[in-house]
Amino acid sequence: MTSSPRVGMLLAALACVLVGASFTAGGALVGYPHAGGQALRYGAACALLAWPAGRAGGRARLAALGARRWALAAAVAGVGMVGFNLSVLAAERTAQPAVPGVLVGCAPLVVAVLVPLAAGRRPTPAGTAGALLVAAGAFVVQGWGGTDGPGLLWSVAALGGEVGFALLAAPLVAPLGPLALSACVCGLASAEAAVLGLALDGRAALRVPTGAEAAALGWQAVVATVIGFVCWYAGMQRLGAERATLFSGLIPVSAALTAPLVALGTFGVAQLTGSALVAAGVAAGAGRRTGRERGRLPGGTRPAGRAARPPAAAGRRG
Repeated sequence: MTSSPRVGMLLAALACVLVGASFTAGGALVGYPHAGGQALRYGAACALLAWPAGRAGGRARLAALGARRWALAAAVAGVGMVGFNLSVLAAERTAQPAVPGVLVGCAPLVVAVLVPLAAGRRPTPAGTAGALLVAAGAFVVQGWGGTDGPGLLWSVAALGGEVGFALLAAPLVAPLGPLALSACVCGLASAEAAVLGLALDGRAALRVPTGAEAAALGWQAVVATVIGFVCWYAGMQRLGAERATLFSGLIPVSAALTAPLVALGTFGVAQLTGSALVAAGVAAGAGRRTGRERGRLPGGTRPAGRAARPPAAAGRRG
């Protein structure tokens, strides 16, 4: 395994751990207008990312983005960010939180099947087995709660949002880079959430938050979004969507680990067993080497007798 995939694994793991911890912080936002809170969170994240993204050439990259890629970025924001969060909240009106959590935990399995099929190849046994273990681990960590039909449907919608967050962004990582992509989708998500919030709640969508709400929004904006998104897209850039999405199984593990810190849950045998299953699944699926990596010796050189592909023939990651 080259250093780049190893760094990618660390970045993807860190991103998902931070996102999982943000679920615990989100408990302070139950009474805040949901769409308005997302508009503030993503707007603040976009403002924080704008300067470093501009320094890294983000303005020129965004200017060169065609209409199709702008539509993809808007879909990432609408489906994978605003849509995902609102689906989870809608599901939890009539379903216990474990229900959307378990469905979202199946995202690695869906991606492990869809990405190879879209590329015209069969899913790999290692990737599928790893995704199954991750999904099983997410189920064991959270268990299964009570729900009704709408709760289950909204949970499936949340699964679609999680899958869309990975797959729709995959073609944008190479042309934009992690910083510009994160700033772009956060700006779009903030605008989309603000329009939705004004339509649903009017001026109340952006009321002044309390101290606890402001702290939770700040955590979600700075830690889960700015740091988490940049790490996630940097990890995807090195691993591709298929392997990077396996690490989303760490989200419920991180949530289960941090919940007891604020008296929102306990960490027992089920959580420990599920965490072990997630770790095994990530090791089995993300640790496998792709054809490109097998074609290199340690240090990035190629074995004798194998000609390097010309740059134009190299496919985009993800």
